[in-house]
Amino acid sequence: MGPPEPTPDAVHTDPPARAERPRRVDARRNRENLVAVARAAFAAAGTVPLEGIAREAGVGIGTLYRHFPTREALVEAVYAAELDDVTSSARTLLDELPPDAALRAWIDRYAEFVATKRGVVETLRAGWASGRIPTPTTRERITAAIGTILTAGARAGSLRADVAPEDVTAMLLGVFLSTAGNSTSEQTRRLLDLVVDGLRPQREAHAPTRS
Repeated sequence: MGPPEPTPDAVHTDPPARAERPRRVDARRNRENLVAVARAAFAAAGTVPLEGIAREAGVGIGTLYRHFPTREALVEAVYAAELDDVTSSARTLLDELPPDAALRAWIDRYAEFVATKRGVVETLRAGWASGRIPTPTTRERITAAIGTILTAGARAGSLRADVAPEDVTAMLLGVFLSTAGNSTSEQTRRLLDLVVDGLRPQREAHAPTRS
């Protein structure tokens, strides 16, 4: 007796299932490309026509709207991607650098995140206020990333063990707010260097020796 004949359901459902996989891959690639292009565009100019983003990503405006029905949806995706990158980079930098150097490098990455946010802040605020964009746990996640680096630095002896991560977050936000729009990047770098210097262990003062 030979093998059973395939059922009509098996004959007709397998090919569409196989065809669906490449479509899903293409859709995911298009979405990732749109977010990447939008990230660069928002950081450079803030308000950018969606048609230009679609064109730069190599897709039609219809494809953009299938993934992101509104500008707010695209802004939310860009913000979420940036937040994921900046928070996850803490551990990556610790794998590559000593903790105090990792902290300074991470702060530069955080500054880039803040600069990108400025370009779309009005859209984000309107979306958060209306409930159309879920309010993210940004401050908590940023503070957790700082805590990861501080803990590693305390173990290594290169960062103070008596500083709360929440206080570092507050200091950084103070620098970014005070230098937004009216200060040079050199001043921002100097202030951020001062923040990191204040997080290094204080050297004990030694009394002068008497002859």
